[in-house]
Amino acid sequence: MVWGWIIVSCMTMLVGLAMAEICSAHPTSGGPYYWAAMLANPESAPLASWITGWFNLLGQVAITTGISFACATFLSTVAEFGTSFTPTPKTTIGIYAAVLVSQGLINTFGVHLLKYLNNVSIWWHSLGTTSLVIAILARAPKHQSADFVFRTFIDGTGANGNEGWGARASHAYVCIIGILMAQYTLTGYDASAHMTEETHNAAMAGSVGIVMALGVSAVLGWFLILGLLFSIQNLETTASSPTGEPVAQIFLDTVGEKGAIVLMIIVIGAMYFCGTFSVTSNSRMMFAFSRDGGIPGHKFFRKVNAKRGNPVRTVWLACTLSFCLALPSLGSSVAFSAATSIATIGLYISYGIPIALRVIYRERFVRGPFHLGALSMPVAIGAVTWIAFISITFVLPQANPVNSQTFNYAIVCVGIVVLYSVGFWLISARNWFSGPIRQISAEEMGVSKTLESEMSDDKRAKSS
Repeated sequence: MVWGWIIVSCMTMLVGLAMAEICSAHPTSGGPYYWAAMLANPESAPLASWITGWFNLLGQVAITTGISFACATFLSTVAEFGTSFTPTPKTTIGIYAAVLVSQGLINTFGVHLLKYLNNVSIWWHSLGTTSLVIAILARAPKHQSADFVFRTFIDGTGANGNEGWGARASHAYVCIIGILMAQYTLTGYDASAHMTEETHNAAMAGSVGIVMALGVSAVLGWFLILGLLFSIQNLETTASSPTGEPVAQIFLDTVGEKGAIVLMIIVIGAMYFCGTFSVTSNSRMMFAFSRDGGIPGHKFFRKVNAKRGNPVRTVWLACTLSFCLALPSLGSSVAFSAATSIATIGLYISYGIPIALRVIYRERFVRGPFHLGALSMPVAIGAVTWIAFISITFVLPQANPVNSQTFNYAIVCVGIVVLYSVGFWLISARNWFSGPIRQISAEEMGVSKTLESEMSDDKRAKSS
């Protein structure tokens, strides 16, 4: 995990830099699916936009699922401390539903508070992570050696006492699938692009937001990993913790039950903030895609609430789809891993398509204020190569043996999106979907199509 995090962080920064460059040239809430339309040749622009939009939608839904479901799982775990409560898949899914509803309500009625919550979230993550690591390192009865942290290889892919993939296949395979959590953690930074229509100086703000989000996450994440690993008291007890969460066991072993509750609240709070803003980003992407006729029921979902000034309908669409994606957790022991695989694959394919088009049609690209200069093409090619690698890797089995409980259903969800998007395109969408034409036309005229202008359209329609 230590070295995997460094490798993933470096390769992901290539993706982030390539995206930031494109975002600077085309700042819009549509993000990757809009970029694909702008960077492809005119004949293939609608198809590129359509496919990118559907993969981005899949990834956006799955990332919300992964974050908020993890939040619910940690809430279930902390509820065990000092009580007789025993979490079950049903209680966890119930807590997950409550988390999503609360995040939906914030995005519905508290949209004006989001910028303040964002500031709180930044300090919560930075100070919370620092305090957490200092606390466990300071209170740990003993510390693991550097040799254990940096050189020990552990194969935890064996399910229910079975041998892991290291014994059945190879240790290299374990290392490859082991980077999933690191790669999943470093996702969702396209949220800066989806919010550009609601920010000032969007051509720079969105790009800087992407790079800063990645850089800070990479540094704080590695800091947290090292703190946790050095603070492990008993590896076997931690790995097979009765709480079901190794991180919670580390907290219990180092700071005791009351201290563990405080640290768990810090972690849960961080997850809750991330989930809330994931719903925000998710709803903006769905709004932009429906605005251009990209999703079923687009005439209903493209409306902006005139009173609140935000796309309320897509907020609840995002919450509903995210809840549905977690339902397999009722009968699967690897549901969280599958959700993270889906999120990672969906988002990164949607990131990779516009970057690849940037490489193929480089002569069409008009740079924005954020540009990489001579490094532009090497960075873009490296980013596309990495995305192709992880897109194949993360549909592979995560646990051994593979059965109904351990099946990685990421391939099923990704396959459904591929069949639907390609099939519906061939049957119908190619005859009417023209891509984000309204945004393209507006940009060519020098007009910014913001959520506020959409709200004005609704008001004019009602008055007429």
